[in-house]
Amino acid sequence: MADMILGRKGRMTQLFTDDGRCIPVTIVEAGPCTVTQVKTAEKDGYRAVQLAFDPAKEKSLSKPVLGHFKRAGVDPHRVLRELRFEDGSTLPEVGAKVLCSIFEKNHFVDVIGWMKGRGTAGVMKRHGFQGRPGSHGHMCQRRPGSIGMHSYPARVWKGKRMAGHYGTTRVTIQNLEVVRVDAEKNILMIRGAIPGPTGGLVMVRASKKRKPTPAKKG
Repeated sequence: MADMILGRKGRMTQLFTDDGRCIPVTIVEAGPCTVTQVKTAEKDGYRAVQLAFDPAKEKSLSKPVLGHFKRAGVDPHRVLRELRFEDGSTLPEVGAKVLCSIFEKNHFVDVIGWMKGRGTAGVMKRHGFQGRPGSHGHMCQRRPGSIGMHSYPARVWKGKRMAGHYGTTRVTIQNLEVVRVDAEKNILMIRGAIPGPTGGLVMVRASKKRKPTPAKKG
């Protein structure tokens, strides 16, 4: 079965454990997602499934997209994302539902989102530069300083960190713990902060580096 689900980022809040510890969590409206297409190695060259999220009205989608949903026998949705499957794993069928119950408490997940756009920013905000002296007559405290050499190579090296557009990039935060799962309301409570604005699209997948923490006895 799929180990990833699509969702919307909600607000942050806090939960208290039985021993009085306060845990900051982010609420994620995760799913339900519907499988709209299954790709196989024999036909497409690789194994994957396409997930649909966030139901939409037909008038808000184009005719080719509506045809894709009608061919799959699935109601129209706003978001489509593809999930790769390894060889030997079982592929779900078209029309199958992916619910937040695929995750359990103490599972670790990776959350993928798109960070907020911050427009044009300088090197201190964009790259974390220290800045230049603020005294003894210096008048360029927030400027980057030298950006290249003299006669050779007589140009700025590609990739030089400079001022420019900051934000709206894809960000993955790994190894976040699932604190609570509410299958009835399709809600995941994930420890810590996740990328993106409130209401932004996120993808929650099983962690690639950490295994679930065993439940404590008692």
